[in-house]
Amino acid sequence: MKYTNNPDFSHQQKDKIGVLFTNLGTPDAPTPGALKPYLKEFLSDPRVVEVPRVIWWMVLNGVILPFRSRRSAGAYKTVWTERGSPLMFNTEAISNGVAKRLENRSDIIVDFAMRYGNPSIESKLTGLLNRGARKVVVVPLYPQYSATTTASTFDAVAEVLRKTRFIPELRFVNHYTDSEKWLNALVNKVKAHWQEHGRADKLIFSYHGIPARYWHNGDPYACQCHKTSRLLAERLGLDKDEYMTCFQSRFGKEEWVKPYLDETLKGLPEQGVKSVQVMCPGFSADCLETIEEIGEENHEYFMEAGGQRYEYIECLNDDKGHIDALVDIVEQQISGWEINADTKLRHQRAEQVRLNKSK
Repeated sequence: MKYTNNPDFSHQQKDKIGVLFTNLGTPDAPTPGALKPYLKEFLSDPRVVEVPRVIWWMVLNGVILPFRSRRSAGAYKTVWTERGSPLMFNTEAISNGVAKRLENRSDIIVDFAMRYGNPSIESKLTGLLNRGARKVVVVPLYPQYSATTTASTFDAVAEVLRKTRFIPELRFVNHYTDSEKWLNALVNKVKAHWQEHGRADKLIFSYHGIPARYWHNGDPYACQCHKTSRLLAERLGLDKDEYMTCFQSRFGKEEWVKPYLDETLKGLPEQGVKSVQVMCPGFSADCLETIEEIGEENHEYFMEAGGQRYEYIECLNDDKGHIDALVDIVEQQISGWEINADTKLRHQRAEQVRLNKSK
């Protein structure tokens, strides 16, 4: 084993606390050439696709990549902007927002990485270590835990550290389904939308799906999604018939957790539900799956089935309430880690100034 050296490290460096936010990932460009390596990395992850490797290798390389790369590139082109991929710039804005809030802490370094594609977890985690991070907290931006997302992120972090000479003290956020500040941020997002547009017949909470057998084999994701919906409904004062939980983005012929969002939307108008509002509490940042799939594709399904009003409520992105919630999660995670006494005093004073200004 050849261990990774840290060429920028100095024994005279002051110890730092590294905070690494991670998200799923995005291709470098909305082209088939950029989609192919991105999809190959993503769909080759055994956490994502639990199929015998030999069989899956043939299916992936012989069938899926040649066709899905072109189709996915077309979808990405519809959401790509001058700033690039929405998931990329929204995740960067979240990271920058937290860094701004913690800028009075000279001992904290905040950065972000993608599980698949660029910037990689390896490059950003190694960068934190090179800058003196001796303690690191990793925050996957997945509110609900799934082996396909959260555990896969842990695998990537562990693989980097397996090759690293110095292993930092590590803390890893498993989920934040019941974070009060995060729930409040979502509630405020809905209320702000209601204030501007009024209510609909039904509020739908849509989450990315997973194969049903993953759930049957012990993945708690679907349970945590339903918990999130219930907690949000309670805070919004919704009756059981005023909201529902659905799952989107299924792939392949295997059964996934239900109910499926697309099929649900196609059937609601005939049940008398003529207006819906959809939000995605499982996504921290708007991306292809929210902008194109929820904002456009599923909008068409509902309206073509006889619906009259369909509205998508955007993700939290870098909303102040979201940043507040993530700062709170980070501060809980780093609680107890030793920091310089002068730095701590400056932090306390700066926080008091911020609170005074907000009054």
